[in-house]
Amino acid sequence: MSLQWLDWAKRIQFLSQAGLTFSKDPFDIERFTELRTISAEIMQTYTGLEMDKINDLFTNETGFQTPKADVRGVVFKDDQILMVRESNNNRWSLPGGFCDIGLSPSENVIKEMKEESGYEVKVTKLLAIFDSTKHPHPPQPYHYYKIFIRCEIIGGAPITGIETTDIQFFSENQLPNLSTDRNTESQIKLIFEFLRNPDQPTIID
Repeated sequence: MSLQWLDWAKRIQFLSQAGLTFSKDPFDIERFTELRTISAEIMQTYTGLEMDKINDLFTNETGFQTPKADVRGVVFKDDQILMVRESNNNRWSLPGGFCDIGLSPSENVIKEMKEESGYEVKVTKLLAIFDSTKHPHPPQPYHYYKIFIRCEIIGGAPITGIETTDIQFFSENQLPNLSTDRNTESQIKLIFEFLRNPDQPTIID
């Protein structure tokens, strides 16, 4: 699914950050810093992004690098799925975002649903945990686990938030222009299987 150069760049970044986290020897630290620079240069060469922006992506965190967790709320109504239009690209996604520290996945998705759609929900089932590298997302600098959680509306009303400009329900065969860095058409199709078979097991990977 991902490009080979991107896999190399992310792997080098992972190794360099781990080395910088655990190394004490100044010569090792120098070598791991150079590895991180090489990783950023690979990204810059193939993406055209400014080096300052890439360095910000690669140096804004410390410690052992792990995949980032991204929660997505799934609400069905009349055989349609709830989606929001993202303000940054005018494309559509399931409400959600990165997990905040101190909140569980359920608490995060409840918060994101309220902020992005205006609806108050309760969590009913973990539907899927997708590894972003195994799905047709566009190239991204980080490795993500995308957690799709089914929810039921218990209150609120459709209200856009800071990051959204529209809220609508869509049928499986009439999906809008998707924000594919957040969710892909194939993922949405897999999620619709739970509408037909709610008791099927959670999808992993």
